[in-house]
Amino acid sequence: MSRPYSPPAEHRLLGIGLALAAYLMLTGIDSSAKWLGMIGISFIQIVFLRYAIHLVLVATIHLPRHGRTMVRSGNLRLQFFRALALLGATSCNFLAVQFLPLTVTGSIAFTVPLLICALSVPLLGEQVGWRRWSAIAAGFVGVLVIVRPGTDAFHPATLLSLAAALSTAFYLLLTRKVSSYDSPATSQFYVGIFATVFLLPVVPFFWSFPTSADGWFVFFSIGVFGFVGHQLITVASSLAPATVLAPFSYFQIFFLSAASWVIFNQPPDVWLYVGAPIVIGSGLYIWLRERRLAKPETVVVSER
Repeated sequence: MSRPYSPPAEHRLLGIGLALAAYLMLTGIDSSAKWLGMIGISFIQIVFLRYAIHLVLVATIHLPRHGRTMVRSGNLRLQFFRALALLGATSCNFLAVQFLPLTVTGSIAFTVPLLICALSVPLLGEQVGWRRWSAIAAGFVGVLVIVRPGTDAFHPATLLSLAAALSTAFYLLLTRKVSSYDSPATSQFYVGIFATVFLLPVVPFFWSFPTSADGWFVFFSIGVFGFVGHQLITVASSLAPATVLAPFSYFQIFFLSAASWVIFNQPPDVWLYVGAPIVIGSGLYIWLRERRLAKPETVVVSER
């Protein structure tokens, strides 16, 4: 009986490097969305730009190679619901970053592994023991520490961030299912086409153009960040197992903190230093526990 394939160590290191580059690109998505909102671009237009530019890049790069096979899905219904979940996550997140620092929305996004673990019980019929349920509860205590409901620091946009995390969890669970039917290129195509077609009838009513050079740069770069980020994750996942890549997703908090501080002059407050480690620690515990139980894992991409 042959042993399962294990990528060489140098491939794993390259995979980790590409994954970190991907999380930097995803930070660029959030930063671009916040910047465009600050210069008066509607969040509906921002969401449309993110997916329309993504779609153009997917078609330009993958269509010549894959041809018609790229648009043939083995399960169109799953692709539709997957794209809808991602669109919901992106819309909620892009609206939330207009009101909250990137560090807060990013920390809440780290609840995605906790939500996946919890949702796997009713949706996938998996069993979750008391240890992981305790980690899930601890993670949400960390979120409460960060957002402090009932105080002047709490902003209702926090609920949008939580909705974005929940939608992302559904998206990743559906990604697990659809990966057995379609290639990554096909999945990327349907993510772009569904969102673009869905928003196309309404976006003209909210359309406006930037009035500065930096605004125009961000106007186009948001879709590029999204496309490149997901391409890098796809390649990284082929070079290193999910069990190796998963913990490195938490490095994104450093990218988000730097962007929030340097670009938007919103340094992390003291409660983030308390709550974020609790959330991250809970996610890492679940990762370790599921690795010990030899459960298949999905690299968490906090999709925008």
